[in-house]
Amino acid sequence: MTNVSQAANGSQTRSSGGGFDLGRLLLEGRAFFALIAIIIIFSTLSPVYFSANNFLTMSSHVAIFGLLSIGMLLVILTGGIDLSVGSTLGFAGVFAGFLMQGVSFEFFGVVVYPPVWAVVVLTCALGAFVGAINGVLIAYFKVPAFVATLGMLYVARGVALLMTDGLTYNNLGGSPELGNTGFDWLGFNRLFGVPVGVLIMAAVAIAAMLALTRTPFGRWVYSTGGNARAAELSGVPVKRVQVTVYVLSGICAAIAGLVLSSQLTSAGPTAGTTYELTAIAGVVIGGAALTGGRGNVRGTLLGAFVIGFLSDGLVIIGVSSYWQTVFTGAVIVLAVLLNSIQYSGRKKKRPAPSDAQTSSSQQRTATWRADTAVESPAEESASQPQQ
Repeated sequence: MTNVSQAANGSQTRSSGGGFDLGRLLLEGRAFFALIAIIIIFSTLSPVYFSANNFLTMSSHVAIFGLLSIGMLLVILTGGIDLSVGSTLGFAGVFAGFLMQGVSFEFFGVVVYPPVWAVVVLTCALGAFVGAINGVLIAYFKVPAFVATLGMLYVARGVALLMTDGLTYNNLGGSPELGNTGFDWLGFNRLFGVPVGVLIMAAVAIAAMLALTRTPFGRWVYSTGGNARAAELSGVPVKRVQVTVYVLSGICAAIAGLVLSSQLTSAGPTAGTTYELTAIAGVVIGGAALTGGRGNVRGTLLGAFVIGFLSDGLVIIGVSSYWQTVFTGAVIVLAVLLNSIQYSGRKKKRPAPSDAQTSSSQQRTATWRADTAVESPAEESASQPQQ
């Protein structure tokens, strides 16, 4: 009877597991279905929304959020958070504008105008430096990620304001006679009809996807977010991984700053304000867990497109910017709620022991008790003093 009941239970489990679960499909693919719903709704409300040109324009806006979200995903996968990406974006844009305006060396009496490729490399190095400071504070000095990155948020924004005295660098196109033209190419030019910013986001996304799925570094990132202590005992360089993800987040923020400054052909110290919240929203909407260890690049990109297409759609139909903030906040809360439902549903109960396991454990307990009863009189007699 026991074998028959176990076989029946096993067949029921397989039949229930192999069935089509619509609720789970909608829950796991919520970012994709939300994006489709947004496109359908706004295409109905506005005749200009559903067009190839408008989609490409909106995608160029999404590229900024997508780059920030990819860097934020790497940090969140390790169980951390980076609140400084918006300020790093603004700082990187100001730094690029400073270089494009010419670097004056008063001691030598010369002004150097670096080419665009040098501006890009130096700006990315600046983003990596800011991220390295965050990573060292968190990994080696044990400063909470929230506190460390919040402090860097103010530091980076303050330095950007000091560099410009609160003003904006304008006309960053460069000059042919100075040899530094082409900066606006990042924001305005297109390759094969696709904006360069979107291609940059796609390249960064592919690199991040390959790193997370095809390299030991990706396994280290997920294991660090799952259980940092267990990962460290298993030989994972947890501290090095934590520093690396913050460095990569800083580089992604710097690239986003370059693309945004190129699109605006200007660099202001207040650029990127509250963008860190948008990046977190994209990661959460994409299905990543804020506790770490769960998430992927594909979902994060979908989350960034949901935020970008929703914001641009509200602008197109003439909704007030205040209501845009309300809708964005509601979407974030809903995404966190769905994440909680999804990951709490994955916690399976421990299977009850079978009859054979129960009988064997009972036999072991009875044997142990019998041995204890035999040995206890001898131990008592040995412990008594001799007369």
